[in-house]
Amino acid sequence: MASLKEFIKKLTPPWILEIYHFLWAFVGALIYGFPGKKLKIIGITGTNGKTTTTHLLTHILETAGYKVASLSSLRFKLGSREWINELKMTMPGRMNVQRFLYEAVKEKITHIILEVTSEGIKQHRHEFIPFAGAVLTNITKEHLEAHGGFENYKMAKFKLFKAVEKSAVENNFVVVNLDDPAGKEFMNVKVKQKIGYSINKETKSFPDFILQKAENIKQVGSKTLFEVSGIKFQTNLLGHYNVSNVLAAISTAEIIGIDQKTLKTAVEKFIGAPGRLEVVSEKPYKVVVDYAHTPDALEKVYSTLKASGGSLVCVLGSAGGGRDKWKRKELGKIAAQYCRQIIVTNEDPYDENPSDIIDEVAKGAESFGKRAEKVLDRKEAVKLALTLAEKTDTIIITGKGAEPWMVVAQGKKIPWDDRLVVKQLLAKMKNTKQ
Repeated sequence: MASLKEFIKKLTPPWILEIYHFLWAFVGALIYGFPGKKLKIIGITGTNGKTTTTHLLTHILETAGYKVASLSSLRFKLGSREWINELKMTMPGRMNVQRFLYEAVKEKITHIILEVTSEGIKQHRHEFIPFAGAVLTNITKEHLEAHGGFENYKMAKFKLFKAVEKSAVENNFVVVNLDDPAGKEFMNVKVKQKIGYSINKETKSFPDFILQKAENIKQVGSKTLFEVSGIKFQTNLLGHYNVSNVLAAISTAEIIGIDQKTLKTAVEKFIGAPGRLEVVSEKPYKVVVDYAHTPDALEKVYSTLKASGGSLVCVLGSAGGGRDKWKRKELGKIAAQYCRQIIVTNEDPYDENPSDIIDEVAKGAESFGKRAEKVLDRKEAVKLALTLAEKTDTIIITGKGAEPWMVVAQGKKIPWDDRLVVKQLLAKMKNTKQ
Protein backbone atom coordinates (compact mmCIF):
# COMPACT_ATOMS: atom_id res chain seq x y z
CA MET A 1 0.00 0.00 0.00
CA ALA A 2 2.80 2.39 0.95
CA SER A 3 4.60 1.57 -2.32
CA LEU A 4 1.44 2.26 -4.37
CA LYS A 5 1.03 5.62 -2.64
CA GLU A 6 4.64 6.55 -3.43
CA PHE A 7 4.17 5.41 -7.03
CA ILE A 8 1.10 7.66 -7.44
CA LYS A 9 2.98 10.58 -5.90
CA LYS A 10 5.82 10.18 -8.38
CA LEU A 11 3.38 10.25 -11.30
CA THR A 12 1.52 13.32 -10.05
CA PRO A 13 2.83 16.75 -11.19
CA PRO A 14 4.17 18.82 -8.25
CA TRP A 15 1.71 21.69 -8.84
CA ILE A 16 -1.25 19.31 -8.46
CA LEU A 17 0.19 17.99 -5.17
CA GLU A 18 0.61 21.61 -4.00
CA ILE A 19 -3.04 22.40 -4.70
CA TYR A 20 -4.17 19.12 -3.12
CA HIS A 21 -2.27 19.73 0.12
CA PHE A 22 -3.39 23.37 0.36
CA LEU A 23 -7.04 22.58 -0.28
CA TRP A 24 -6.98 19.70 2.19
CA ALA A 25 -5.57 22.09 4.83
CA PHE A 26 -8.43 24.52 4.11
CA VAL A 27 -11.04 21.74 4.28
CA GLY A 28 -9.66 20.57 7.65
CA ALA A 29 -9.79 24.09 9.10
CA LEU A 30 -13.27 24.65 7.65
CA ILE A 31 -14.72 21.41 9.05
CA TYR A 32 -13.49 22.25 12.56
CA GLY A 33 -14.45 25.91 12.41
CA PHE A 34 -10.94 27.43 12.23
CA PRO A 35 -10.21 26.58 15.88
CA GLY A 36 -6.75 28.18 15.86
CA LYS A 37 -8.34 31.63 16.05
CA LYS A 38 -9.33 30.91 19.66
CA LEU A 39 -5.86 29.77 20.78
CA LYS A 40 -2.35 31.16 21.25
CA ILE A 41 -0.27 28.82 19.08
CA ILE A 42 3.53 28.59 19.12
CA GLY A 43 5.40 26.60 16.48
CA ILE A 44 8.82 25.11 17.22
CA THR A 45 10.96 24.12 14.27
CA GLY A 46 14.56 23.15 13.58
CA THR A 47 16.56 20.04 12.71
CA ASN A 48 17.28 18.96 16.28
CA GLY A 49 16.00 19.91 19.72
CA LYS A 50 12.35 20.46 18.78
CA THR A 51 10.94 17.75 21.04
CA THR A 52 12.94 18.66 24.14
CA THR A 53 12.08 22.36 23.68
CA THR A 54 8.39 21.55 23.12
CA HIS A 55 8.18 19.39 26.24
CA LEU A 56 10.10 21.87 28.40
CA LEU A 57 8.04 24.86 27.27
CA THR A 58 4.85 22.90 27.94
CA HIS A 59 6.16 22.05 31.42
CA ILE A 60 7.03 25.70 32.16
CA LEU A 61 3.59 26.95 31.14
CA GLU A 62 1.88 24.26 33.19
CA THR A 63 4.03 25.16 36.20
CA ALA A 64 2.85 28.76 35.75
CA GLY A 65 -0.78 27.58 35.84
CA TYR A 66 -1.68 27.81 32.15
CA LYS A 67 -3.94 25.27 30.44
CA VAL A 68 -1.65 23.91 27.74
CA ALA A 69 -1.78 21.42 24.88
CA SER A 70 1.20 20.25 22.86
CA LEU A 71 1.96 17.99 19.96
CA SER A 72 5.38 16.44 19.47
CA SER A 73 7.03 13.48 17.77
CA LEU A 74 6.51 11.59 21.06
CA ARG A 75 3.05 12.50 22.29
CA PHE A 76 -0.23 14.33 22.08
CA LYS A 77 -0.95 16.30 25.27
CA LEU A 78 -4.30 17.93 25.94
CA GLY A 79 -4.33 19.47 29.40
CA SER A 80 -4.02 16.60 31.88
CA ARG A 81 -4.56 13.94 29.18
CA GLU A 82 -1.70 12.62 27.08
CA TRP A 83 -1.15 9.72 24.72
CA ILE A 84 1.68 8.38 22.57
CA ASN A 85 2.11 9.71 19.04
CA GLU A 86 2.02 6.42 17.16
CA LEU A 87 1.76 7.97 13.71
CA LYS A 88 5.54 7.79 12.97
CA MET A 89 4.99 11.38 11.90
CA THR A 90 6.13 14.35 14.00
CA MET A 91 3.56 16.76 12.57
CA PRO A 92 0.32 14.92 11.78
CA GLY A 93 -1.79 15.49 8.68
CA ARG A 94 -3.99 18.55 8.27
CA MET A 95 -7.22 16.93 9.47
CA ASN A 96 -5.55 15.51 12.58
CA VAL A 97 -3.95 18.83 13.49
CA GLN A 98 -7.19 20.78 13.08
CA ARG A 99 -9.09 18.16 15.10
CA PHE A 100 -6.48 18.49 17.86
CA LEU A 101 -6.91 22.28 17.90
CA TYR A 102 -10.70 21.85 17.99
CA GLU A 103 -10.44 19.51 20.99
CA ALA A 104 -8.16 22.02 22.70
CA VAL A 105 -10.77 24.75 22.34
CA LYS A 106 -13.40 22.41 23.83
CA GLU A 107 -11.06 21.75 26.79
CA LYS A 108 -10.64 25.53 27.30
CA ILE A 109 -6.91 25.31 26.55
CA THR A 110 -5.24 28.71 26.12
CA HIS A 111 -1.80 27.85 24.68
CA ILE A 112 -0.72 25.25 22.11
CA ILE A 113 2.89 24.22 21.46
CA LEU A 114 3.37 22.47 18.10
CA GLU A 115 6.45 20.79 16.65
CA VAL A 116 6.53 21.97 13.06
CA THR A 117 8.52 20.01 10.48
CA SER A 118 9.84 20.94 7.05
CA GLU A 119 7.82 18.09 5.50
CA GLY A 120 4.72 19.35 7.29
CA ILE A 121 5.30 22.85 5.91
CA LYS A 122 5.99 21.47 2.43
CA GLN A 123 2.59 19.76 2.57
CA HIS A 124 0.84 22.90 3.91
CA ARG A 125 -0.04 21.35 7.27
CA HIS A 126 0.75 24.71 8.89
CA GLU A 127 -1.77 26.61 6.77
CA PHE A 128 -4.86 28.15 8.40
CA ILE A 129 -3.17 28.01 11.80
CA PRO A 130 -2.66 31.56 13.13
CA PHE A 131 0.74 31.18 14.77
CA ALA A 132 1.42 33.71 17.53
CA GLY A 133 5.11 32.79 17.63
CA ALA A 134 7.83 30.69 16.05
CA VAL A 135 10.99 29.22 17.58
CA LEU A 136 14.09 28.06 15.65
CA THR A 137 16.33 25.58 17.46
CA ASN A 138 18.92 25.07 14.66
CA ILE A 139 19.30 24.15 10.99
CA THR A 140 21.66 21.37 9.91
CA LYS A 141 21.60 19.03 6.91
CA GLU A 142 18.59 16.71 6.81
CA HIS A 143 15.85 15.69 4.33
CA LEU A 144 18.02 17.03 1.51
CA GLU A 145 16.68 14.58 -1.05
CA ALA A 146 13.04 15.26 -0.14
CA HIS A 147 13.51 19.04 -0.47
CA GLY A 148 16.01 19.07 -3.30
CA GLY A 149 18.90 20.57 -1.34
CA PHE A 150 19.78 22.41 1.87
CA GLU A 151 18.54 25.84 0.76
CA ASN A 152 15.08 24.47 -0.03
CA TYR A 153 15.02 22.67 3.33
CA LYS A 154 15.96 25.91 5.11
CA MET A 155 13.36 27.93 3.22
CA ALA A 156 10.66 25.41 4.16
CA LYS A 157 11.47 26.12 7.81
CA PHE A 158 11.45 29.86 7.15
CA LYS A 159 7.86 29.67 5.90
CA LEU A 160 6.75 29.13 9.51
CA PHE A 161 8.32 32.49 10.40
CA LYS A 162 6.62 34.16 7.44
CA ALA A 163 3.33 32.66 8.66
CA VAL A 164 3.86 34.38 12.03
CA GLU A 165 4.61 37.64 10.23
CA LYS A 166 1.40 37.34 8.19
CA SER A 167 -0.76 36.28 11.12
CA ALA A 168 -3.17 38.80 12.58
CA VAL A 169 -2.19 37.74 16.10
CA GLU A 170 -1.47 40.62 18.45
CA ASN A 171 2.08 40.71 19.89
CA ASN A 172 3.42 38.05 17.51
CA PHE A 173 7.03 37.04 18.06
CA VAL A 174 10.01 34.95 17.02
CA VAL A 175 12.73 33.28 19.10
CA VAL A 176 15.90 32.30 17.21
CA ASN A 177 19.14 30.46 17.94
CA LEU A 178 21.79 33.01 16.91
CA ASP A 179 24.58 30.45 17.28
CA ASP A 180 23.23 28.82 14.15
CA PRO A 181 24.71 30.20 10.89
CA ALA A 182 21.19 30.69 9.49
CA GLY A 183 19.88 32.36 12.65
CA LYS A 184 20.13 35.95 11.42
CA GLU A 185 18.07 35.13 8.33
CA PHE A 186 15.24 33.88 10.52
CA MET A 187 15.23 37.19 12.38
CA ASN A 188 14.38 38.92 9.09
CA VAL A 189 10.63 39.09 9.66
CA LYS A 190 8.34 41.92 10.80
CA VAL A 191 6.88 40.92 14.15
CA LYS A 192 6.24 42.72 17.46
CA GLN A 193 8.95 40.97 19.49
CA LYS A 194 12.21 39.22 18.66
CA ILE A 195 14.55 37.32 20.98
CA GLY A 196 17.83 35.83 19.87
CA TYR A 197 19.49 33.35 22.19
CA SER A 198 23.10 32.20 22.36
CA ILE A 199 25.75 30.39 24.32
CA ASN A 200 28.58 31.86 22.21
CA LYS A 201 27.83 35.43 21.12
CA GLU A 202 29.26 38.49 22.84
CA THR A 203 26.89 40.19 25.25
CA LYS A 204 25.94 43.59 23.82
CA SER A 205 22.90 45.65 22.88
CA PHE A 206 21.11 45.00 19.60
CA PRO A 207 18.74 47.60 18.15
CA ASP A 208 15.98 45.33 16.86
CA PHE A 209 15.98 42.34 19.23
CA ILE A 210 16.83 41.14 22.74
CA LEU A 211 19.74 38.72 23.26
CA GLN A 212 19.41 35.95 25.85
CA LYS A 213 22.93 34.74 26.65
CA ALA A 214 23.84 31.69 28.74
CA GLU A 215 27.15 32.04 30.54
CA ASN A 216 29.35 30.09 32.96
CA ILE A 217 28.07 26.74 31.68
CA LYS A 218 29.31 23.83 33.80
CA GLN A 219 28.47 20.15 33.98
CA VAL A 220 28.43 19.02 37.61
CA GLY A 221 27.59 15.33 37.95
CA SER A 222 24.18 14.75 36.39
CA LYS A 223 23.32 18.48 36.30
CA THR A 224 24.21 21.38 34.03
CA LEU A 225 24.63 24.82 35.62
CA PHE A 226 24.52 28.16 33.79
CA GLU A 227 23.54 31.81 34.21
CA VAL A 228 21.26 34.08 32.20
CA SER A 229 21.41 37.81 33.00
CA GLY A 230 22.99 37.01 36.36
CA ILE A 231 20.27 34.52 37.32
CA LYS A 232 21.55 31.01 38.09
CA PHE A 233 19.83 28.03 36.49
CA GLN A 234 20.27 24.31 37.05
CA THR A 235 18.95 21.65 34.70
CA ASN A 236 18.85 17.86 34.58
CA LEU A 237 19.65 18.07 30.85
CA LEU A 238 23.29 17.46 29.93
CA GLY A 239 25.30 19.15 27.22
CA HIS A 240 25.74 22.64 25.80
CA TYR A 241 23.18 21.84 23.10
CA ASN A 242 20.58 21.27 25.81
CA VAL A 243 21.44 24.63 27.37
CA SER A 244 20.45 26.06 23.95
CA ASN A 245 17.15 24.17 24.14
CA VAL A 246 16.51 25.54 27.64
CA LEU A 247 17.29 29.07 26.40
CA ALA A 248 14.76 28.63 23.58
CA ALA A 249 12.06 27.58 26.06
CA ILE A 250 12.71 30.22 28.72
CA SER A 251 12.98 33.01 26.10
CA THR A 252 9.57 32.03 24.73
CA ALA A 253 8.11 31.74 28.24
CA GLU A 254 9.36 35.23 29.11
CA ILE A 255 7.59 36.68 26.07
CA ILE A 256 4.38 34.97 27.24
CA GLY A 257 4.87 36.59 30.65
CA ILE A 258 6.29 33.90 32.96
CA ASP A 259 8.23 35.31 35.92
CA GLN A 260 11.83 34.33 36.73
CA LYS A 261 11.00 32.41 39.91
CA THR A 262 8.56 30.15 38.05
CA LEU A 263 11.06 29.70 35.22
CA LYS A 264 13.79 28.56 37.60
CA THR A 265 11.48 26.15 39.41
CA ALA A 266 10.15 24.63 36.18
CA VAL A 267 13.59 24.24 34.56
CA GLU A 268 15.04 22.57 37.67
CA LYS A 269 12.16 20.08 37.96
CA PHE A 270 12.05 19.11 34.27
CA ILE A 271 13.45 15.58 33.88
CA GLY A 272 13.71 15.64 30.09
CA ALA A 273 11.77 14.21 27.16
CA PRO A 274 11.58 10.40 26.91
CA GLY A 275 14.31 8.87 24.76
CA ARG A 276 16.35 12.06 24.66
CA LEU A 277 19.68 11.33 26.35
CA GLU A 278 17.66 9.13 28.70
CA VAL A 279 19.65 7.03 31.18
CA VAL A 280 18.00 3.61 31.13
CA SER A 281 20.41 1.92 33.53
CA GLU A 282 23.29 2.95 35.81
CA LYS A 283 24.56 -0.57 36.69
CA PRO A 284 26.56 -2.61 35.86
CA TYR A 285 27.36 0.23 33.43
CA LYS A 286 25.53 3.29 32.23
CA VAL A 287 23.15 2.70 29.31
CA VAL A 288 21.77 5.75 27.50
CA VAL A 289 19.14 5.93 24.75
CA ASP A 290 18.86 8.91 22.40
CA TYR A 291 16.97 9.81 19.23
CA ALA A 292 20.04 11.29 17.46
CA HIS A 293 19.79 10.38 13.78
CA THR A 294 21.64 13.23 12.06
CA PRO A 295 25.42 13.77 12.03
CA ASP A 296 25.13 17.01 14.02
CA ALA A 297 22.92 15.46 16.71
CA LEU A 298 25.06 12.32 16.95
CA GLU A 299 28.27 14.29 17.45
CA LYS A 300 26.66 16.43 20.17
CA VAL A 301 25.40 13.37 22.03
CA TYR A 302 28.74 11.55 21.82
CA SER A 303 30.78 14.60 22.87
CA THR A 304 28.44 15.26 25.82
CA LEU A 305 28.75 11.68 27.09
CA LYS A 306 32.51 11.64 26.47
CA ALA A 307 32.83 14.71 28.70
CA SER A 308 31.44 12.64 31.59
CA GLY A 309 34.45 10.30 31.37
CA GLY A 310 34.86 6.68 30.33
CA SER A 311 34.66 5.08 26.90
CA LEU A 312 31.64 4.75 24.64
CA VAL A 313 30.15 1.54 23.27
CA CYS A 314 27.90 2.73 20.45
CA VAL A 315 24.89 1.10 18.80
CA LEU A 316 23.66 3.01 15.76
CA GLY A 317 22.03 2.63 12.38
CA SER A 318 20.42 4.88 9.76
CA ALA A 319 16.84 5.17 8.52
CA GLY A 320 16.28 3.81 5.03
CA GLY A 321 13.52 4.16 2.49
CA GLY A 322 15.83 6.02 0.13
CA ARG A 323 16.06 8.97 2.53
CA ASP A 324 19.20 10.98 3.30
CA LYS A 325 21.61 8.36 2.03
CA TRP A 326 24.40 10.97 2.17
CA LYS A 327 24.47 10.86 5.98
CA ARG A 328 25.16 7.13 6.43
CA LYS A 329 28.93 7.26 5.99
CA GLU A 330 29.00 10.49 8.02
CA LEU A 331 27.34 8.74 10.96
CA GLY A 332 29.91 5.95 10.74
CA LYS A 333 32.81 8.43 10.66
CA ILE A 334 31.52 10.23 13.76
CA ALA A 335 31.14 6.93 15.60
CA ALA A 336 34.74 6.07 14.67
CA GLN A 337 35.97 9.29 16.29
CA TYR A 338 34.16 8.81 19.61
CA CYS A 339 33.43 5.13 20.22
CA ARG A 340 35.61 2.36 21.64
CA GLN A 341 33.23 -0.24 20.16
CA ILE A 342 30.91 0.37 17.20
CA ILE A 343 27.91 -1.84 16.48
CA VAL A 344 25.91 -0.94 13.38
CA THR A 345 22.39 -2.31 13.21
CA ASN A 346 18.91 -2.04 11.73
CA GLU A 347 16.85 1.07 12.43
CA ASP A 348 13.89 1.90 10.16
CA PRO A 349 14.68 0.34 6.80
CA TYR A 350 11.26 0.88 5.21
CA ASP A 351 11.48 -0.62 1.70
CA GLU A 352 15.26 -0.60 1.43
CA ASN A 353 17.48 -3.61 2.06
CA PRO A 354 18.63 -3.10 5.69
CA SER A 355 21.93 -4.88 5.06
CA ASP A 356 22.82 -2.30 2.40
CA ILE A 357 22.15 0.53 4.87
CA ILE A 358 24.26 -1.10 7.57
CA ASP A 359 27.13 -1.66 5.12
CA GLU A 360 27.21 2.05 4.22
CA VAL A 361 27.33 3.18 7.87
CA ALA A 362 30.07 0.60 8.61
CA LYS A 363 32.10 1.80 5.60
CA GLY A 364 32.05 5.29 7.07
CA ALA A 365 33.62 3.99 10.28
CA GLU A 366 36.12 1.84 8.39
CA SER A 367 37.17 4.80 6.20
CA PHE A 368 38.21 6.46 9.44
CA GLY A 369 40.26 3.40 10.39
CA LYS A 370 37.82 1.84 12.87
CA ARG A 371 36.23 -1.59 12.62
CA ALA A 372 32.46 -1.79 13.06
CA GLU A 373 30.50 -4.89 14.04
CA LYS A 374 27.48 -5.40 11.77
CA VAL A 375 24.46 -7.01 13.46
CA LEU A 376 21.20 -6.96 11.52
CA ASP A 377 18.91 -7.88 14.43
CA ARG A 378 18.67 -4.74 16.60
CA LYS A 379 17.97 -6.72 19.77
CA GLU A 380 21.07 -8.85 19.18
CA ALA A 381 23.06 -5.67 18.56
CA VAL A 382 22.00 -4.25 21.94
CA LYS A 383 22.79 -7.61 23.55
CA LEU A 384 26.28 -7.56 22.01
CA ALA A 385 26.86 -4.04 23.38
CA LEU A 386 25.87 -5.20 26.87
CA THR A 387 28.30 -8.11 26.52
CA LEU A 388 31.23 -6.03 25.27
CA ALA A 389 30.88 -3.16 27.75
CA GLU A 390 33.14 -2.72 30.75
CA LYS A 391 32.12 -1.12 34.06
CA THR A 392 33.61 2.28 33.19
CA ASP A 393 31.93 2.37 29.75
CA THR A 394 28.77 4.14 28.69
CA ILE A 395 26.59 2.28 26.18
CA ILE A 396 24.81 4.74 23.92
CA ILE A 397 22.01 3.49 21.63
CA THR A 398 20.88 6.05 19.07
CA GLY A 399 18.42 6.49 16.23
CA LYS A 400 15.08 5.63 17.78
CA GLY A 401 14.88 7.10 21.26
CA ALA A 402 11.40 6.45 22.65
CA GLU A 403 9.81 5.55 19.31
CA PRO A 404 7.30 2.71 19.77
CA TRP A 405 7.77 1.21 16.29
CA MET A 406 10.31 -0.03 13.82
CA VAL A 407 9.11 0.43 10.24
CA VAL A 408 10.05 -2.22 7.70
CA ALA A 409 9.02 -3.07 4.12
CA GLN A 410 5.62 -1.94 2.83
CA GLY A 411 5.10 0.35 5.81
CA LYS A 412 4.72 -2.51 8.30
CA LYS A 413 5.22 -1.35 11.91
CA ILE A 414 6.87 -3.71 14.38
CA PRO A 415 6.42 -2.81 18.09
CA TRP A 416 9.76 -1.65 19.44
CA ASP A 417 11.27 0.33 22.30
CA ASP A 418 15.06 0.52 22.79
CA ARG A 419 14.58 1.30 26.48
CA LEU A 420 12.39 -1.74 27.11
CA VAL A 421 14.77 -4.01 25.18
CA VAL A 422 17.69 -2.85 27.35
CA LYS A 423 15.77 -3.49 30.58
CA GLN A 424 14.64 -6.95 29.42
CA LEU A 425 18.16 -7.98 28.40
CA LEU A 426 19.73 -6.69 31.63
CA ALA A 427 17.14 -8.55 33.71
CA LYS A 428 17.82 -11.74 31.73
CA MET A 429 21.59 -11.35 32.18
CA LYS A 430 21.13 -10.81 35.92
CA ASN A 431 18.94 -13.93 36.25
CA THR A 432 21.45 -16.00 34.28
CA LYS A 433 24.26 -15.01 36.67
CA GLN A 434 22.24 -15.92 39.78
